[in-house]
Parts: sequence; structure tokens; C-alpha cells
Amino acid sequence: MSVVARNVRPMSTTTTRRPPRPVFRCADCQATTPRWVGRCPQCQAWGTVAQAGPVGLLAQGTTATAPATAAVPIDEVAAHGAQARPTGVDELDRVLGGGLVPGAVVLLAGEPGVGKSTLLLDVAARSARAGRTVLYVTGEESTAQVRSRAGRIRALDPSLLLAAESDLAAVLGHIDACAPGLLVVDSVQTVASSQVDGAPGGVAQVREVASALIAVAKTRGMPVVLVGHVTKDGSVAGPRTLEHLVDVVCQFEGERTSRLRLLRATKNRYGPTDEVGCFEISEHGIVGLADPSGLFCSQVLTDVPGTCLTVALEGRRPLLTEVQALVAPTGAANPRRTTSGVDAARVAMVLAVLSRRVGVGLADQEVYVSTVGGARVGEPAADLAVALAVVSSRLDQPLPRGLVVVGEVGLAAEIRTVSGVDRRLAEAARLGMTRAIVPATVADSLAVPDSMHVRPARDLPEAVSLIHPEP
Repeated sequence: MSVVARNVRPMSTTTTRRPPRPVFRCADCQATTPRWVGRCPQCQAWGTVAQAGPVGLLAQGTTATAPATAAVPIDEVAAHGAQARPTGVDELDRVLGGGLVPGAVVLLAGEPGVGKSTLLLDVAARSARAGRTVLYVTGEESTAQVRSRAGRIRALDPSLLLAAESDLAAVLGHIDACAPGLLVVDSVQTVASSQVDGAPGGVAQVREVASALIAVAKTRGMPVVLVGHVTKDGSVAGPRTLEHLVDVVCQFEGERTSRLRLLRATKNRYGPTDEVGCFEISEHGIVGLADPSGLFCSQVLTDVPGTCLTVALEGRRPLLTEVQALVAPTGAANPRRTTSGVDAARVAMVLAVLSRRVGVGLADQEVYVSTVGGARVGEPAADLAVALAVVSSRLDQPLPRGLVVVGEVGLAAEIRTVSGVDRRLAEAARLGMTRAIVPATVADSLAVPDSMHVRPARDLPEAVSLIHPEP
């Protein structure tokens, strides 16, 4: 019997390796997806997903190389290179932690028209007068427009160099030619790189421009200030990585109808983040306010019902603020409740506590609550001032002159303690206040100024009885 061998094709010993699949990453939250999507499934942001490269591409083929500099003990590192240099603007130095650190990159964001460019032009002129060469790069205006504003605010100096550029390569060329001691870029969203696809202000462009300027700042030891746009909800426009890359992130805030501007630091690698700088804007520029409490108090000399003074904390800074209330009868089924400068939800809660716990009838009354001077008070420490101002207006009896109140009101009408009562009372005493009502829980541990008489109150009915014995 013969055996017929079958023709069997031998199996190949080599396999075809598939190329790695691309991965797409969100620029804001760094979430990855296997394919491109218009909206990030993690943070719900639009237009932030871009291809980041094949999966595992960075993990393969990485070899160790000799470091350029050896690691040294931390106590042997010289600290003089991180010492801040004052800018000449005291309120800005307060927020930055003493001034600009060499090599630091500061991102200043704010609403359009709030005064970012005017403030930085003043800072640039002061630095130029101190003997440093300053390069001011504008991508939104012409040099003639900036020159006109500089003349109006008296910010002219030969050491202040001005360039209108929107190309990153040209900006870097100006830096090489001028070797400035301070660089101001207004704004980072208007500068673009020809090496990266996309329109100016896009995710890839903003990341590339910021990375290049940060590298130059660290290499030269040159402080850089970047102006950033904001979105409609007030956050910094562009990728979230922009805020991670820079050293300091500042927010410039202010109402268009108010002269007051507040500067806050939401991130600061060289100083505190709870300091607030106060500025006043006028036709001659922006001026720092070392004592802005006078802006938040009315100049009425006679006692008027419905006004009450409190001390709000903006960061570490106590600010004497006046709360005004107007209670008027109405025949409408739903009386109006209008607020300005205070939290509407907390005002509604205080009105409910007054009606239910204290017995102040407000069901047929319209209530208007506002602050003076455009101040915004969002902390619970102003609850007691709102309550006493409403009671004063409802009874048509003014509060005692020189009285300041501090405390949070709970739903059970109890007066809760708040932070920084000592600093609040010290600021009130410095401005001439002689009486104060504070929560009873902190009355025994307070450092009371000699010129002030403090009355503790456990709840809202007791606080009302201290100022109006027969409500």
C-alpha cells in the first residue's frame, strides 16, 4: 500500500507587525480616546482633543543619557537667583509676593477693558526707569495706539522698547536683539508659530508659543508677563496646560461701572495666593490703593435707616464695607427681592430667618439690598450686616453711629463664627469704629482694640435687641 504525500504549505515563521494605533488626548484634562471626537467625553470641552501619537511610541526605544549637570544637595543650591525684584507698583508686588522673580513667567488674565494693558504698560515704564531694558510686544494694537496710551498715563521712557508682532519667530528675534530685562507679551493668544498648524489662539498654537517663551525666560533668567484672554465664564482661554506651565496666574477683576479693580493670584510658586491688590482706574491710568476702605462707605453725615457696616476679608486684607437695605411696602402678590454686590441666595435665606425666627414681617414688603462703591461681598460674614440693615429699614430706625457687625447667620438664627475676627476689628478700630457686635463663640478669645466696645450675640434676636430694645 503506497502512501501519497500531500502537498502541505509550510507555516510562515514571520508575522506581520501592525503599526501602533494613534491615540487622541484632551489638552485640558489629558483624557485619551481611541479616535478623534469634537467634544471631550471626560471634561465636556469642545475642540480640545488632538492626536498625541501612536500608543506606546514614547515608551519604546528610550535610553538613558548622561545628565548635563549633576544633582546637588538642596541645601547647597544658591537661593539668590529666586529673589523677587520690586516692580514699583506696591499693590502688584503685594500679590506677586514681593515682585518679579528672574526667569518667572506670569499670566495675567481678565475681562476685556478691565485695564490689563494699562497696568502692564505702567509696570513696564517703571521697570525701564529703574535701569532695565523692557520689551513690550503687542499683537492686538499698533505701536501708535500703544504710544498714545503711554503718553496719556505718562509711561514714556527710552529704555521701554515697543514692537507690534504676531509671529513667534519675530518675537524671539527681538529678544535676541534687545536682550531685555523684562518681556511683556500682549497677548499670548495673538502670537502664532509657523511651525504649528492652526489659527492663533488655538490649543496647539497657545501651547507652542507659551512653551517657547517659557524656555527663553528660564534660559536667560528674564521675567516674562503674558496677557491672557478669558472665556465668557471668566476662566483663562486656551488649554488648561497653559496655567500649569506658567509660574504665576493672576486674575484682574472689576465692574465696568466701578472705579475699583482687584488683582488676585490663583497660582503663585513664589508667594501667597490669598493676597489681593486694589487699584483705582481713571483717565490718567491705574493707581494702587493702599487703603481702599473709603470707596466702600458712603459720605452721608446724617444717620440713615437701613445702613450697616461690616468688614469683609479679600484674601488677607480687611475692607470696611457698607451694606444698604431698603424695605418698601407693595401690593404685588410676589414682592420684589433685588440685590447688588451681595449673594442673592444668602440674602433670601436671611430674609426667611428674619421672618420666621425674629418676627419681622416682610411678606408684603419689597426688599432691596446693595453695597456701596461697587464692592462685592460673597462671604457669609456679611449675613449679620444684611439682617440688621433690613431690620433698621423695616423699623425706620438708624443703627448707632460707629457700629460694625461681623457674623454668619444660620437657619436656626444662630450667629456663627467667621475667620479673621481680630483683623476685622483692628481695621474697623483704625477707621474710627467704636462699637462692634460679634459671635458669642469668639468673644472671649478676641484681642479687642482699646477704643472699641464689643458686644457678643448668640443669635439673631439677641443681636436685634442690642440695637433696638423694642423691635
